[in-house]
Amino acid sequence: EWYCFCVLILIGIDEPSSTFRRKTIFTHLKCFRALCCKGPPPPRPEYDLVCIGLTGSGKTSLLSQLCSESPENIVSTTGFSIKAVPFQNAILNVKELGGADNIRKYWSRYYQGSQGVIFVLDSASSEDDLETARNELHSALQHPQLCTLPFLILANHQDKPAARSVQEIKKYFELEPLARGKRWILKPCSLDDMEAVKDSFSLLINLLEERDFEPSRM
Repeated sequence: EWYCFCVLILIGIDEPSSTFRRKTIFTHLKCFRALCCKGPPPPRPEYDLVCIGLTGSGKTSLLSQLCSESPENIVSTTGFSIKAVPFQNAILNVKELGGADNIRKYWSRYYQGSQGVIFVLDSASSEDDLETARNELHSALQHPQLCTLPFLILANHQDKPAARSVQEIKKYFELEPLARGKRWILKPCSLDDMEAVKDSFSLLINLLEERDFEPSRM
């Protein structure tokens, strides 16, 4: 059996420039553990996430592809479903909520216990649906149980001719002023490029790890 003793001297960890310093320290700790520690790897951390978006935004298809499920068995979520989405450095327990009109009013009942949020929108949708998605995202960003959590916003269906660009989505959804001071990521995606989708989720995992390492949570 192997044991590992790692010593890291940190100077000024409580100074005001905390965000950059925490990121740097967290990266050093991960490298330190990889270089010094022998034996079996530690268990992957698990995070509980909620995934929301209108019907037709592609939530179910994206999550099913990430879980390597057959496309033939994909059925649109009408209530809610839970999937364990495995990544190399974490497992995401994703609670997907149906996006129909009669379901969205109950979304907030399922927010409790969430550690992060995935919001999927159809970037090629009609103006009316895009406006509805905008209102739902604004509501989620300001909800007491979600407002401090990391957000991954996926502009899906980028492979369609009518798809809006990320810059158009950012401007229309007023993300810069609304989400100022929050942790959020906006990325384009489609089922044709699942590697890009995985990269987007990896960025979300980084935000979740950083949040774990905040001094208030130590």
